[in-house]
Amino acid sequence: MKARSSQKGFTLVEIMIVVVIIGLLAAMAIPAFQKVRTESQKKSVTNNIRQLTAAADQYFLENGTTIVATADLVGQDSYVKSLDNTSGETYPTQLQQGVSYTVSWPAYTTGISFTQ
Repeated sequence: MKARSSQKGFTLVEIMIVVVIIGLLAAMAIPAFQKVRTESQKKSVTNNIRQLTAAADQYFLENGTTIVATADLVGQDSYVKSLDNTSGETYPTQLQQGVSYTVSWPAYTTGISFTQ
């Protein structure tokens, strides 16, 4: 009588099909993750701008001026504790009441405008 040997496991073709399917799923998911990251950075920059403009408004009310250096608004003992740069954005060095400014950064090339 012959002994039956069972061969368990996956064939090379089955493994290759699984690898291809995983690669396709990853290729579809990566752009979605990048979009979420960009939107998150945009919201962070928008929040920083709102904090700067609110701090500038308070500074103008307290000091009776219309121009303030950003360095006077940001710091441990200032109106805004810190501005966290999320993606290499740059903020204006001074703010003037009634002037529109644009903050731009590499991840979101069009930038965001705000009026102080």
